[in-house]
Amino acid sequence: MTGTEGVEYLEGGCLCGAVRYRIAGAVPPDTVAYCHCRICQRSSGAPAMAWATFPAAGVWVTQGTPATYHSSAQGLRQFCRDCGTPLFFAYTEGPPELDVSVASLDEPGKLPPQYHIWTSSRLPWFDTTDKLPRHAEDGPDWAPERSG
Repeated sequence: MTGTEGVEYLEGGCLCGAVRYRIAGAVPPDTVAYCHCRICQRSSGAPAMAWATFPAAGVWVTQGTPATYHSSAQGLRQFCRDCGTPLFFAYTEGPPELDVSVASLDEPGKLPPQYHIWTSSRLPWFDTTDKLPRHAEDGPDWAPERSG
């Protein structure tokens, strides 16, 4: 979408509509990846999640307040406290980036994944037929300062 100022942006939100967000200068994002890690599986109830990574300063909540959960020593997840929709993921250290749940976007088809990460945790009964690169752990978007 294009705003009144001519700036490209994407919008999204949760299932119940309590939380809405906007991403400015959003096309294209830094990366878009399927994540097969156990934490994404458990937090979403799905075999994999698609995340798009953006500079944190370009993403802001326009309605409501997401709940925050420390899912690991390195990660923060934000979701709608009313309906549970996963919305954002951020590392506690490293570059100021925010992963946005692609499926929570109003137009998720605009951001096709580029690769798979954490396939070492892929559920044996779930596989996609795409030809995208697959990484057993972190993919090309991994930053060393995030580990440990």
